[in-house]
Amino acid sequence: MLLRLDTADSRPLHEQVAGAIRRAIAEGECAPGDRLPPARDLSLALGVNANTVLRGLRALRDEGVLEFRRGRGVTVTQGAGERSELLERARELVADAARLGYGKTDLIEMIRGLS
Repeated sequence: MLLRLDTADSRPLHEQVAGAIRRAIAEGECAPGDRLPPARDLSLALGVNANTVLRGLRALRDEGVLEFRRGRGVTVTQGAGERSELLERARELVADAARLGYGKTDLIEMIRGLS
């Protein structure tokens, strides 16, 4: 798995780490059930602190994209690619709505009106 961070990106490093892993899953570099390299190895490859990598991994765990198992490491969950893609599209929608002056509650009401 080849991950890269963009030094010109203004987002926090842990969000960039999570985004890079999300992309790797969405592009098929990591399949459901695959183990990720240890956080220490990822941190060395990316040139960031191991705690930064762990923070990104925890965010993905909280989103349901990764699963932490003692003794087995971090694995990609079933359906992670679809979920990851949907979450990314939702983030883009929230960002677009904010740019147009709509808040999250406005967006929620719009979505409720679709059903």
